[in-house]
Amino acid sequence: MRFNSLKLGEKILFGIFALLVVFAVSSFVMLEIYRSHLNHPMYPNTTQFDFTPEGKAGSQLFREKGCTDCHRALRNGTNHGVVLDGIGSRHTLDYIESFLKKPESTYETKTVDHGLNKQAAYVAALPDNEIHSIAIFLSELKATQGSADARLPMQERSGFVDEMVKVWAPSSWKSEYHDLREDAGQNQKEKP
Repeated sequence: MRFNSLKLGEKILFGIFALLVVFAVSSFVMLEIYRSHLNHPMYPNTTQFDFTPEGKAGSQLFREKGCTDCHRALRNGTNHGVVLDGIGSRHTLDYIESFLKKPESTYETKTVDHGLNKQAAYVAALPDNEIHSIAIFLSELKATQGSADARLPMQERSGFVDEMVKVWAPSSWKSEYHDLREDAGQNQKEKP
């Protein structure tokens, strides 16, 4: 197909599409150049850890046993499976260990890769002490309160959120549900 045989409207659409492609590619290149010159991560790491000796052993097992083939923790691994940063803020050690041993009975539904005859079935077959160490490692990955990985929101009040709740939330919700920010503030008071 020759460019001269296109109608005026087709030429305009083709030109707009070409400009969008050029803009997208050049934006990506500029972002990568900028990112490559940074001496710190582009996005903040919202996962904190203070590993016990068993947690350190679990971190090593997490990498050695192939967990990073599907999962990412502490910027190590891939995004094929669930990103595990902050999982210790969302689940208890017992829950994580139970999931690693019997994923589908813990999760109460079929899982994609964990469970019998699935890609990550080998995890449940690991020795109990290795599963326990990996579970401790994962339980020690705590998220910054208020981050996307955290269970609880920031303890500070937000005028915007308060106004949206007042305007849009049905009155019945106020008696049925409580504000998670109150829990967050309570947890902050309990810390020494």
